[in-house]
Amino acid sequence: MTSVSTDHFRELLLGERKRIEQAREQLQNDHPGSMTDETGDLVTGSWGDHLGDTASETHDRELDYGLEENADQVLGDIDAALKRIDDGTYGMCEVCGRPIGEERLEARPWATLCIDDQRKRERG
Repeated sequence: MTSVSTDHFRELLLGERKRIEQAREQLQNDHPGSMTDETGDLVTGSWGDHLGDTASETHDRELDYGLEENADQVLGDIDAALKRIDDGTYGMCEVCGRPIGEERLEARPWATLCIDDQRKRERG
């Protein structure tokens, strides 16, 4: 890849990193306590509480935890991609060593596999 391309992808990666960090921060601001803190009132509350309320709150919070975990994973992938740019190995497939297509990198700038090797991995 040329330095112009890596500069472009560095900007894409940094922009995506900022977007994910902001979304993660918003999730944490929306739910600052633990799931027990948030659902404890429903579980141990008055007899008027409905089991459906507890289930809905628990489901919503578990979904948020999943989103936070995914954000952490993607942030790690982005940091690794930025390191590959610095190392001069960005855009090369980790399996076959061929260049990863620019269209794939535009869609997923932290990709580590070419589309063929990604498909093989997904098939098992």
